[in-house]
Amino acid sequence: MKEDTEESAKPLSGGHPATGKLISLKTLEAFDKEDQKADKAKKRLFIGLVMATNGMVVFFLFLVWALATFDLAHIHPLGPIFLGLVIGCIIMLIGLSSLSFILSVRFGKVLPFFPRLRGLIVKLFLPFMVVFGQAIGISKNKVRSSFVEVNNELILKTAARYKPDEMLLLMPHCLQRSTCKMRLTYSIYNCKRCGKCPISDLISLSERYSVYLAIATGGTIARRVVVQRRPKMIIAVACERDMASGIQYAYPLPVYGVLNTRPHGPCRDTQVSIENVEWAVRRFMQPQYYPENLHQNQDYYGKETAYVKEGLLEVR
Repeated sequence: MKEDTEESAKPLSGGHPATGKLISLKTLEAFDKEDQKADKAKKRLFIGLVMATNGMVVFFLFLVWALATFDLAHIHPLGPIFLGLVIGCIIMLIGLSSLSFILSVRFGKVLPFFPRLRGLIVKLFLPFMVVFGQAIGISKNKVRSSFVEVNNELILKTAARYKPDEMLLLMPHCLQRSTCKMRLTYSIYNCKRCGKCPISDLISLSERYSVYLAIATGGTIARRVVVQRRPKMIIAVACERDMASGIQYAYPLPVYGVLNTRPHGPCRDTQVSIENVEWAVRRFMQPQYYPENLHQNQDYYGKETAYVKEGLLEVR
């Protein structure tokens, strides 16, 4: 236990690319404690909406069965029983999905069949929850933010660790300074490293950890990058709307989302915490590929870093 404590207190390698300040897990834990109440509120919101939505679906299915029973009885005496069995199976599936979801989020218990049932939450229930949330006065962004928070919690509990070339850093173009004339979509190394936007720091992070960095101008480009790179783990930065849709599209690929901040409004000169992105990279990367272990992976890092610096979208 003592060794674990000492390990968590060690500073991360390199520190912030611009300031050189060391980033420590203790600092990140302090950030987590400050946001703990807000995070719990977000999780409770999504869990509550899941339960409410599932309850409405179950009630609707029961209503369908009750109304159809009389007509089916005239067609065939076993008709109501057959329909009841079908609806019962659907209700059971919804119940198992909800139970698996709640156990995973609240108690950290992951059922063996959860990955498949998670798709039901991601693909089917999120749109219903957005509509239901609006109906009771909850904004779309709050629901999506809650969804991203819960998704991250599930990914942290279920995702493995990966090699650098199995990971992808996917960033929105709105992080680039709006007055910048450099085109970064096809090559991030067109960046002049002026330091006026987060892109320079993200490139430094990409180089230090040898993780491929791509900047997407929209959903189409983002999907193309994912298809071409075929990563096993995606660390993405976006707003609530784009993040939620990206997680839905990428499923079953694990996507860990870092929400950007928008001091100048949506889609213009947005910001992101480099420390949070680096924390996510280290969390999902196999420790032997950390920069401080560079001497143990000379051949790997030499080859991969050279490839990353090409800044191209082609797959090797």
